[in-house]
Amino acid sequence: MDHDHMPGMATPPPPPSAAAGGMEHHSSMGMTHMTFFWGKNSEILFSGWPGTRTGMYVLALLFVFVLAVIVEWLAHCQWIKKRCGGEFSGGLMRTVVHGTRIGLAYIVMLAIMSFNGGVFIVAVAGHIFGFFLFGSRLCFNKYSDSHKDFPPPPAC
Repeated sequence: MDHDHMPGMATPPPPPSAAAGGMEHHSSMGMTHMTFFWGKNSEILFSGWPGTRTGMYVLALLFVFVLAVIVEWLAHCQWIKKRCGGEFSGGLMRTVVHGTRIGLAYIVMLAIMSFNGGVFIVAVAGHIFGFFLFGSRLCFNKYSDSHKDFPPPPAC
């Protein structure tokens, strides 16, 4: 019995072509990469942005870098504990800062999901630089008042 041509049975779709590598999805809206790629022609966060212009791509990379630094700043800022007098208002402010930090972190994650290698590198670099500035304690003087809020570094 020939099972390849049974009535009422649809043939399966053809496999992805070898030329496309099977790793990209083409749609009427554009192309979405499913693996990391290098190049300035990509879409990051918004449809059509940054487009094909080098200047806009650099601006997009700078935007992702700054967002990652802000996420680290919000994760390590200590000014709310000092400035908010009441327990309720301090808790409310910390909640707002936490929500803002999580929202910005998700935006950085969505930018990375463009699978552009440059975006990935600047996002990681932004987090590293932000942690260096705000979380590593290297940028604070040992004798300053702002250093007293941090616990001692763990022993290695």
